[in-house]
Amino acid sequence: MTNKILLALATAGVFALPMAAQAQGTLRGAAEGAAVGADAAGPVGGIVGGAVGAATGTVGGILGVDDRPRFRSYVRDRGVSSYSWGGPVQVGTVLPDDGVTYYDMPAEYRARPGYRYTVVNKQPVLVDRSRRIVEVID
Repeated sequence: MTNKILLALATAGVFALPMAAQAQGTLRGAAEGAAVGADAAGPVGGIVGGAVGAATGTVGGILGVDDRPRFRSYVRDRGVSSYSWGGPVQVGTVLPDDGVTYYDMPAEYRARPGYRYTVVNKQPVLVDRSRRIVEVID
């Protein structure tokens, strides 16, 4: 019964993907969702996770695909120092309050209020008010 429900959700997600493909963040969201879903529930979980991840990646992306290279250049041109982190730089990681310098997002990138950026292990990242990484600018 559960597999039938998961399969139905996956099918619905696949049909919704063409509409979502126009939006920013879809591919990254799909990849991350598929990986998490596969870890949690095997192949069917990967299918469902990919579809759900595509939808949430579309909605949840802070910077658009076109803004990423320009933002990387913006950060590099300012010579922002990099914080050395001992773990992986990934969405969900909470950075410490001390030792990391956080910068306000420039208005030209139209990020919602409350988001800041920093550089961790030489990668620009966006963080929310709780210092949780919400986007890795790769």
